[in-house]
Amino acid sequence: MARWYIIHAYSGFENKVKEAILAEAERLGLSEGVEEIEVPTETVTEVKRGKKVQVERKFMPGYVLAKLSMTDDIYHLVKNTPKVTGFLGSGNKPQPISEKEAARYFGGVEEAKAAPKKDVNVEYEIGDQVKVLDGPFASFNGVVEELDFDKAKVKVSVSIFGRATPVELDFEQVELVK
Repeated sequence: MARWYIIHAYSGFENKVKEAILAEAERLGLSEGVEEIEVPTETVTEVKRGKKVQVERKFMPGYVLAKLSMTDDIYHLVKNTPKVTGFLGSGNKPQPISEKEAARYFGGVEEAKAAPKKDVNVEYEIGDQVKVLDGPFASFNGVVEELDFDKAKVKVSVSIFGRATPVELDFEQVELVK
């Protein structure tokens, strides 16, 4: 019976690991033991150079979820795949996760997609001078470095003791200096 396992891979190589496992399973005739391999991702909106851009981002960097019928051959196939550091689990024994837990990883991505996006309107953009209204940095002035519309956060570079320090704040905590 196939169960879900979490494979630990080098960060940034998750898709290559997925492809390598599938290709090697095909080559060795072990395809029936590898039911499904997923790299959980989510689509986020980032602001780059003042423009909103849709970007695919890994939900769990460094991890690949695989539904495997664990045999010695499948174990060695995965373990010997380049850029794989091992399975999540104790010692050398891979620990399967429940269907419910696997669904939660995919569910988190699905819930994020299904959640209604707030239409946020801000009067400042990257490079603008802003004033912090509340919080520990109230009355400080700074420059907008990043805007994250999904989290409704703004990263502002504030000068503290003569050094520029990036501070993450809510959109409502800052206002444009006129």
